[in-house]
Amino acid sequence: MSNVHLGHIFHLAGSPKVTEAARALVSIPDGALVVDDDGKVGYCGEKSGLPVEYAAATVHDHSSGFLLPGFVDTHVHFPQTYAYDAYGGGQLLEWLTLCMFPSESRFADPEFAQQAAVDFCDRRVEAGTTAAMVFGSAFPHAQDALFTETQKRGLRVVAGRGIQTVGGDTATPLVTSEEDAIRLAREEIDKWHAADTGDVDTALLHVAIVPRFSLSVTPETLENLGDLYDEVRDLGVYVHSHLNENNRPGTGEVDMTKENYQVNSYLDTYDGKFLPGSTPGGKSLLGRRTILAHSVHCQDRELARMAETGTSISHCPISQLFLGSGTMPWKRTVASGVNISAGSDVGGGDEYLIPRVLGDAFKQHITEPGDAGVSMHPAEMLFLGTLGGARALDMENRFGNFDVGKEADFVVIEPGRTPKLDAALKRGHRSEDPELARDQTLFGLLMGIRETSIAEVYVQGRRVT
Repeated sequence: MSNVHLGHIFHLAGSPKVTEAARALVSIPDGALVVDDDGKVGYCGEKSGLPVEYAAATVHDHSSGFLLPGFVDTHVHFPQTYAYDAYGGGQLLEWLTLCMFPSESRFADPEFAQQAAVDFCDRRVEAGTTAAMVFGSAFPHAQDALFTETQKRGLRVVAGRGIQTVGGDTATPLVTSEEDAIRLAREEIDKWHAADTGDVDTALLHVAIVPRFSLSVTPETLENLGDLYDEVRDLGVYVHSHLNENNRPGTGEVDMTKENYQVNSYLDTYDGKFLPGSTPGGKSLLGRRTILAHSVHCQDRELARMAETGTSISHCPISQLFLGSGTMPWKRTVASGVNISAGSDVGGGDEYLIPRVLGDAFKQHITEPGDAGVSMHPAEMLFLGTLGGARALDMENRFGNFDVGKEADFVVIEPGRTPKLDAALKRGHRSEDPELARDQTLFGLLMGIRETSIAEVYVQGRRVT
């Protein structure tokens, strides 16, 4: 039987670019969202316009709250489940060496990894994250625990074991041989990609090829991964990694990558041009199912190449603040045409909640110097956390908004569960201009959501816990 969920609906209709998000914004204060018995959206509109065919549907009254598309986190680290707010590491490369590699090595213990999988999925549900691109553990048993627990909850995931073939002393437990790196990646694809339904177009479980970043692998690794991806690309397998995160002069990851590989740009290493002088040495890892996190210090030609190939950026403002990595230039990045989504980057970020990521994005970009500063429209913020993420996962045809026929992934926000948010929405000033008043309400909602505000979470119309 169909279900009708009542509440104030916000979503972005159609398939807008981020620059078109404001025009695509839909606000229905007295709204009805119908979930058919196949878990898809049957109707989204005014409650007063509910089609008669749903007169006998089960009604769920959230009229005191809001219905938003499920949040999409396009960059979160499973083996850093307990490592957010880690102190004693400095900026990116020191932090990895002193804090993260030792933390991730604890996942060698199967019981530890199993508990982490449970806690990681708990945090996702609490945060309303219905779909995620997950940077996985180096240990296959930990990945098995992650996929198993995710399937048990009914959440969406794209994940892959973190691939490292070189590294210092603290990274030694995470490093494999070149041969094992490819073997383990292939085995994970065979075991878990679309394992829940057997069909990539309906599956909740997907696998990604995940080189940690270019400094953690070799040209041989990149060549082998390119060959592997060429074999499995048509199966809907993904690629995930980091790009242009930290550029501290002389010792930052960007300069070190270019120096080690003797290439013209960091992106070239993922684009098959990883030999000195950016000479081609293998097949490209870029494409519509590739997400590169951070992209703070991109050259214009790197942004243009990502846009050309359909590669997406996962924007992670919280971790960029935490690690002193700088600010992704909003106007220049948007102008390139590349798709942008939102990533928590736990544990570089210390918030699982995507609305907190969006709030920090707003704060970062309004403080960019001079003419680069911009006040993000709340619809652009909503885009990053929902539709942009679905597009980055190349599953925009399945979820990301409430267009009829899409799978019903959504969260129920009850402001009354968070007194500060409730008071701001009830008593905050609203413009006499109805469009601006709408935007003010959405902005206040996104800025004020906390885990306590999230009352219910649904994937494919099924409530997850």
